[in-house]
Amino acid sequence: MDTARQALTDEKPIPLRHPWRWAAATLIALLLVVLIRSVVGNSRFEWPVFAEYVFSEAVIGGVGRTIMLTVAAMIVGILLGVLIAVTRVSPNPLLSGFGWSYINFFRAVPVLVQLIFWYNLAALYPTLSLGVPFGPELYSISANALVTPMTAALLGLGLNEGANMAEIVRGGLLSVDKGQNDAAKALGMTRARTMYRIVLPQALRVIVPPTGNQVIMMLKMTSLVSLISMSDLLYTTQIISARTFQTIPLLMVAAAWYLALTCILSVGQHFLERHFGRSHAA
Repeated sequence: MDTARQALTDEKPIPLRHPWRWAAATLIALLLVVLIRSVVGNSRFEWPVFAEYVFSEAVIGGVGRTIMLTVAAMIVGILLGVLIAVTRVSPNPLLSGFGWSYINFFRAVPVLVQLIFWYNLAALYPTLSLGVPFGPELYSISANALVTPMTAALLGLGLNEGANMAEIVRGGLLSVDKGQNDAAKALGMTRARTMYRIVLPQALRVIVPPTGNQVIMMLKMTSLVSLISMSDLLYTTQIISARTFQTIPLLMVAAAWYLALTCILSVGQHFLERHFGRSHAA
């Protein structure tokens, strides 16, 4: 009996065969080779023109402005999102109603409509002023001088992102056990201090990973600002293509840069999610 048991123990396990998996992998590899051969071998893509402009000074400048707008809009969106999420979970019905209205309004109106609206704000308010309500005017400025394409882009993207981030932050706040609030209240902590010192730090585990996805979405969404004449990456390549009549290779330049930046952000998001996932598992 012991000999038979030892023989069974010494036998190596036979791995399962997966013929359909290998067949699917082979088919995908063949399709990928055909696609690469078609793209590389097609002279209509004008790869020499692509190589000429992909690292040109104008395009690099457009990439820099796209990155700057992405970072600035996300900062505005995160700050607004935290504030709106706090009002959304507030027991005060007025604050809660304000948060609900903000989120639903900016999530309902398309981003492109918001960008065009802010860009044409001067049609509604030619002059923007500060002063005492129903009293004297202290300062005024032309709306055309204040609302530049960059300002309109930051307002449109930042305010919309604030609504999206508010829902992410609200989900993180609701993920914290209510007993944490009760314990803080029993210790005499104020609601604001409880939110800042106890709830928000624990909610970050839920908030941070989807925020990485929002950054990637924001990077791609910045391409919409080309319609309000802001010289981002897409608008810069469009200007060059309008001058040279080489539309396809310049679109490929823009696509290549968006792909590279998205891949970099995706790698960062992967490590971020793994870090927070490990912290939760521990």
